[in-house]
Amino acid sequence: MSVAFTREEDLESRAAHLPDRPVSPHRNLVTAEGLAAIDAALAAAREAYAAAQAAGDVSADRMAMAVATRDLRYWTARRRTAELVEASAEPGVVAFGRRVTFEREDGRRQTYRIVGEDEADPAKGSVSHVSPAAVALMGRRVGDLASFGGHEVEIVAVT
Repeated sequence: MSVAFTREEDLESRAAHLPDRPVSPHRNLVTAEGLAAIDAALAAAREAYAAAQAAGDVSADRMAMAVATRDLRYWTARRRTAELVEASAEPGVVAFGRRVTFEREDGRRQTYRIVGEDEADPAKGSVSHVSPAAVALMGRRVGDLASFGGHEVEIVAVT
């Protein structure tokens, strides 16, 4: 058996068993920036799918086609279910799309914006609306206490 034949079978096997990206069971709430990011990801997935289709060597591009198809399904589903949510008009209340600053028991202050699942990135200052922190903070005001992660925090600002 040639190495090329074995490699082709391996590519086919991997491509055939590529799992779908899991779609959250939660409502797909998005900010305007999150909706734009979904649109950009969907456009990129369409381009990748078209490029994989245009590639003539099917055996070498099975994995590219599988990834492109998977991503296209995911972003199409996320775009179809996206619910654009504008930030609440009520000042000082922690809500979707708002930034909340809280102080931990040890004196550290942290600020996060509450956003949709696909746009959440705690390292960049945003958390998903279904995260334990967001769930604990939503609906509260400056001065209120909230508990999550086994710790109590005080809300010190909402913008």
